Amino acid sequence: MPIKNRYKFLLTILIILCGISSYSQIILDGTEQNSTPELDYGTPKVYEVGGITSSGNAHFDPRMINFYVGDRIEVPGERITSSVKRLWNTGLFEEINISISNIAGDKIFFDIYLMERSRLSAFGFTGARRNEENEIREKLKITQGNIVNDNMKVTCSNLIKQYYIEKGFYFCDVTVTENKDPKIVNAVMLIFNIQKQKKAKIEKITVTGNKQVFQGQLVKAMKGTKEKFLFMPFSKLDTAVSYLARHRDYYKSKDLLDHVSDYFSERVKLRIFKASKFNRQSYEDDKVNLIEKYNELGFRDAYIKRDTFYRAGNNIRIDIEVNEGKKYYFRNVEFVGNTKYPSDLLKQLLNIHKGDIYNLAQLNENLSMNRNGTDISSLYMNDGYLFFYANPVEVLIEQDSIDIEVRIREGKQATYNKIYVTGNTKTNDNVILREVTTIPGQLFNRADIIRTQQVLLSLGYFNQEKMNVIPKPNEADGTVDIEYVVEEASSDQLELSAGWGGGTQSFLISAGITFNNFSFKKFFKKEAWTPIPSGDGQRLSLRGSVNGYSYQYYMLSFTEPWLGGKKPNSLTAAIYYQQYQPWKKKIDPTEYYHMRIFGASIGFAKKLKWPDDYFQMMHTIQYQYYDIYKYTLLPAFSEGYSNNLSYTFTLSRNSVDAPIYPRSGSDIMFSAQFTPPYSLFSSRNYSEMTAQEKYKFLEFHKWKFNISWFTKIVDNLVLNIRMKTGFMGRYNAKTDYSPFERFYLGGDGLSTMSGYDGREVIGMRGYEDGAVSPDAGGIIYHKFTAELRYPITLNPSATIFVLGFAEVGRAWGSYREYNPFNLYKSAGLGVRLYLPMFGLLGFDWGYGFDELPNKGGKKGMFHISINQSID
Repeated sequence: MPIKNRYKFLLTILIILCGISSYSQIILDGTEQNSTPELDYGTPKVYEVGGITSSGNAHFDPRMINFYVGDRIEVPGERITSSVKRLWNTGLFEEINISISNIAGDKIFFDIYLMERSRLSAFGFTGARRNEENEIREKLKITQGNIVNDNMKVTCSNLIKQYYIEKGFYFCDVTVTENKDPKIVNAVMLIFNIQKQKKAKIEKITVTGNKQVFQGQLVKAMKGTKEKFLFMPFSKLDTAVSYLARHRDYYKSKDLLDHVSDYFSERVKLRIFKASKFNRQSYEDDKVNLIEKYNELGFRDAYIKRDTFYRAGNNIRIDIEVNEGKKYYFRNVEFVGNTKYPSDLLKQLLNIHKGDIYNLAQLNENLSMNRNGTDISSLYMNDGYLFFYANPVEVLIEQDSIDIEVRIREGKQATYNKIYVTGNTKTNDNVILREVTTIPGQLFNRADIIRTQQVLLSLGYFNQEKMNVIPKPNEADGTVDIEYVVEEASSDQLELSAGWGGGTQSFLISAGITFNNFSFKKFFKKEAWTPIPSGDGQRLSLRGSVNGYSYQYYMLSFTEPWLGGKKPNSLTAAIYYQQYQPWKKKIDPTEYYHMRIFGASIGFAKKLKWPDDYFQMMHTIQYQYYDIYKYTLLPAFSEGYSNNLSYTFTLSRNSVDAPIYPRSGSDIMFSAQFTPPYSLFSSRNYSEMTAQEKYKFLEFHKWKFNISWFTKIVDNLVLNIRMKTGFMGRYNAKTDYSPFERFYLGGDGLSTMSGYDGREVIGMRGYEDGAVSPDAGGIIYHKFTAELRYPITLNPSATIFVLGFAEVGRAWGSYREYNPFNLYKSAGLGVRLYLPMFGLLGFDWGYGFDELPNKGGKKGMFHISINQSID
């Protein structure tokens, strides 16, 4: 290669290498370079960018700045300033510096210094529980590799604080510790140090400016903002008495109950079901509730002038100043636009009279939102007027009186068009729609929709909290589509229990499985077994109890709720077998005994339309065969065989609003059971008959009446009142009462082992099984229960509620001993857990207050119940 060409080649390589190291710059010879850049910042000058280099630990992309090699820019100038801002706004760097590395003539050279922000390698917590850590991680939503900056740390700290504020830790403090990760370059680990402090409870709520409404009424109206527990009923009693003596006129001007309520509202603050933690959102909602309370009392102009909450030690104090305004009253209420019903009828339903306190909430409730369905809107909508509308207007305000004009738009009657159901993934559409009382072509009726909701809930197939009805009206053609929205919930139940059987004095295992939405039609379809064929609403139940050879019980039952598929007439068939005898290895011919029972029944039930469609009537025929040998627990009949053929008539009415946790409604049942009156057709002397002859065919009649009533006290606090009673009779005074089918009161009500002689077991807490009855059973009994319930969670996958109860009851062995005023008493606490697979499980502790003859004294007892065995 010629020497000239060789130099050209080397120069080319040098230019390429310099370009790689400096991105892009102009190469100068030695005479043009200035190693000490000098710049007059007071006099900007235009230069040509000769080169750009980078330093620091971050990757530099020339496109991130606003100038390039070869550009002519003013230094100092806007393009350099905007480049710095542009780099900073990326959020990737914690240090940025654009410096001049050299100036040569009109050429300028820059160095871009970038220090990349640290990235997150891991983060943890101190001061938090494990379950809290998991919940906080979900809220933070930060992951490994995120850039760590001050904004990120402040945001995370605020989210953690808000998490604890919602839990009542209003004074929570969070600091962040940042540590370098020794294993990863430019990575840090964050530790969130949490100091929860104590829960911030509301120490005191002070309302000022209230001259006519007592503070106790206003504080009570704040549903979610409650003062902490306080019980000092006699605090400063002398001060109150002294104030009473000096201000008699003030006390005379108010109702005595208001004064008593105001006195105790300052001294007694019980917190059982409501926490006193401070929650900002609840507080804002309760300010609205406070004004609504004023409005209910006639103060339509009341408003909050100012309010504040502040820290007092570890607690919160709230000060609210109100302006009550004037108290108003209704004067004249008139209706316009009504043609269907006369104004007199509408005024009667509105139930507002001249001189009543002006209560807009009551007015609106009686127009369209009355719980009992006696409002004016229900009157119209139950007759098809879906497009009905009533608008109350204040037409005249004079001093403290207000005239109201209710302007009615009746519209035209609507008929049902399409009725369909959504959300059912297992239950067949026809099983749901056959229970629906809203039929296409019929007039719209709101009461029918509400009733249909209750019926669908009573099936037990769906989540009671998620059921909804969506009407889709079309006023143009006067029709409405109804969509029933459901969410499937597991209704099949598995029962497993084990214990020490009272009659066998040995270990007893019981198991049962109930398929509440079974489909016999799909039984032979392989693809329908998921895991069992279901969707047709049939009920299949199998149960068994064993403790080896001594005691065995097996039962199979099947229910078809819509026999024939056209009417809600149900057919139930059941068979069962029981045996009770000594252990096989202990058999001794002189001690051997047994009792074996075979039973079968068939029942037909029909839903009634009168007096209302909550009623159901049922007819049952039952047969039992008893094989008894030296069975000493039945002293009147210890050996032989007996036949029990009976007919039972049952009339029931069930209007409870939900099957698992009812809040309203009632469940009533009356039944009468009869055997044929054999003795009336016989002329034989029963006093001379053997036991075998007397009880070859059992003869009795039995009557029972049960009622269970639910009402909501406040929120989800529910009161349940129950009453059960029953008695057994005979057709002929010369015959004895049947030794079978008697009442045994006491215990948890589980009847697998206890029902081996046909006895009817009724639970009563605080006493042992059957203890509140004679040894041979009762022929008459009463039981009364009052129960207060409150839910912990209403989640359909695990419903839990707690309860407190009081019970009285007793069973008598003869009518001579009967005394309804001499009953045994008990009280206690309990919890109910509903799991779809296992049903309703109960755990109760009851204390029996009375000593039982020959059965021990007062004591507390734990009880375990399955489904409603105690109820």
